[in-house]
Amino acid sequence: MLESLSRMRALLLGLYTLLLLGGCAANSVPFVPPDQRPFAANEQPWPQGSFAVLAYHDIEDRDPDQTYVAVRADNLQRQFAWLRENNYQPVSISQILAARDGGPALPPKAILLSFDDGYSSFYTRVFPMLKAYNWPALLAPVGTWVDTPADKPVDFAGVSTPRGRFLNVAQLRELSKSPLIEIGAHTYNLHYGVLANPQGNLQPAAATYIYDPKSGKHESRAAFERRITADVERVNRRFKEITGKTPRVWVWPYGAANGQTLQILKKHGYQMALTLEEGRLGNVNSLMNVPRLLVSEDPRLSEFANAVISVENRNPIRVAHVDLDYVYDPDPVQMDRNVGELVQRIADLNINTVFLQAFADPDGDGLVKSVYFPNRHLPMRADLFNRVAWQLMTRASSTASVQVFAWMPVLSFDLAPSIARVERWDPKTGAVGIDPKQYRRLSPFDPEARKQITEIYEDLARSSSFGGILYHDDALLSDFEDASPPALAAYRQAGLPDTPAALNADPAIAQRWMRFKSRYLIDFTKTLTQHVRNIRGPQIQTARNIYAPPILEPQSEAWFAQNLDDFLSTYDWTVPMAMPLMEGVPRNRADAWLDKLVDAVAARPGALDKTVFEVQARDWNRQADTADADAGAIDSKLIAHWMNRLLLRGATSFGYYPDDFVKNQPRVDIIRPAISTSWYPFK
Repeated sequence: MLESLSRMRALLLGLYTLLLLGGCAANSVPFVPPDQRPFAANEQPWPQGSFAVLAYHDIEDRDPDQTYVAVRADNLQRQFAWLRENNYQPVSISQILAARDGGPALPPKAILLSFDDGYSSFYTRVFPMLKAYNWPALLAPVGTWVDTPADKPVDFAGVSTPRGRFLNVAQLRELSKSPLIEIGAHTYNLHYGVLANPQGNLQPAAATYIYDPKSGKHESRAAFERRITADVERVNRRFKEITGKTPRVWVWPYGAANGQTLQILKKHGYQMALTLEEGRLGNVNSLMNVPRLLVSEDPRLSEFANAVISVENRNPIRVAHVDLDYVYDPDPVQMDRNVGELVQRIADLNINTVFLQAFADPDGDGLVKSVYFPNRHLPMRADLFNRVAWQLMTRASSTASVQVFAWMPVLSFDLAPSIARVERWDPKTGAVGIDPKQYRRLSPFDPEARKQITEIYEDLARSSSFGGILYHDDALLSDFEDASPPALAAYRQAGLPDTPAALNADPAIAQRWMRFKSRYLIDFTKTLTQHVRNIRGPQIQTARNIYAPPILEPQSEAWFAQNLDDFLSTYDWTVPMAMPLMEGVPRNRADAWLDKLVDAVAARPGALDKTVFEVQARDWNRQADTADADAGAIDSKLIAHWMNRLLLRGATSFGYYPDDFVKNQPRVDIIRPAISTSWYPFK
């Protein structure tokens, strides 16, 4: 009996091995010899001028209270010892500023220790450790908490807290005299949440335009600047009274930055600003947007070490691309239920990024007639984007915040008829007009179009909190576009012919025209990005959709005015539409097509680290052939297979579009193992 069982186990093992090998053969990846494989980011020296920042809060002897993001004192001691034994070198603010100004370079593995809020534990527990190690640190108290009278509790963002938990004026003055301690500002009294939208979300006061429910409007730019300026001037004045020095480092409450606040800070002498954006190093050349690694949940030493070691890794992103049109409902109660279902779905998927529609397109024709945020030029279907984005960022994950990119058109806005539209020249007839087969787009060469589109983006930035912008695939110009009057005038000014026939008569001129259009569209998105960052802050990331043909067949740039190398050098993320069925590829050849697409990107060194491949969750060609709206839904197993195929070929960042949370399409239980970085077999 035992011998029979043994033989059976051997046969099953052999069968399993054959199946495994067969599966590997079907999903083969190129073999790279070990000596040719690149080192992981955390195995390479840090770039010149780089440093890591650790963000601590309260330190307790036992039972650390996460209301105050506390760490136990003995664990802090172990963390300091680990940093020392692994050659991390704490540096001061003065060393960082000197390196920026051309002075001595920062040492390898430079690290800045920062402590927020101004807890008395810094004086009683942290300061003695720093003196023992002779290590510098940054202390950033909240001014009003330092000034709270001894017989009054501290109003800790609505939580009544014993006064003794926070530093007093005498302790702060003594600490400021130590050459080891830099006193920064954590605002005077802006460490709390303010009303940000009609649904009642509270968002950081130093970075948010306050929503007034009586008027239904947000705080004006002038009122925002007056409020922030008053706080900055007050904390500067008070801390100079206490320490004899004006703060030169600003630490954002809750890590939430704002571009207009930054401009105020610069005017008042600040030279550094620290966020809580994890997953990357700071650099002396970008000191007003310094990321930090938050030390929370009193981590075990192994967890702490892993987080510090991997701080310079560029983490892959996994994306669900979501239409707010699925969330919108004329019944506000049902719409709120929809928001909750979407947030729960993203949490169940255990992914880290959402591309979230900020415009409305209920007709599905790509022409934007209304949006989901207050603005100057288009009707607002509902003030919904900020609500959903905030809920996703704060509630859709229990381990780390979900990053939300505002998905926005570049040209397809239904604005005044007087604004020029993109027009196509017909080489057969010579006629010029709008192409009914393409997106109906505003001409990017029309100054009024650029102005109003820019203002729409500014209004989005003022009314909403988000981490990035995804530029839609409507930013394209075909080989016979744009032939509108302002476009022809722009070509003439650039030294090109100003008639469509002349532009297409000579291949060399046609090539120059193509490159001019590609770069012009990129320059316009750069302008939009800068306006958004001026309001929301420099931490805003950028992504842009690109069609597959310009990647697979570079000569097809002429049909799209899109260029992969341009995208990779311009945006934080390039987002190819890895959608074989949309491109007419038969299902039985989709795998090979995806392989070819990944390989084309991988041919550029480092390009895969900046690329997010989006597979399709709907077959629009099939859907167009039937009145059944569900006919286009792609089997969830096939979607998961495509994502696994991308991963096996070397892609690390990917996602899908569209997500239909109402119908659970694609199915969470099927795609979760393929898309989540925290699910089996990844963790």
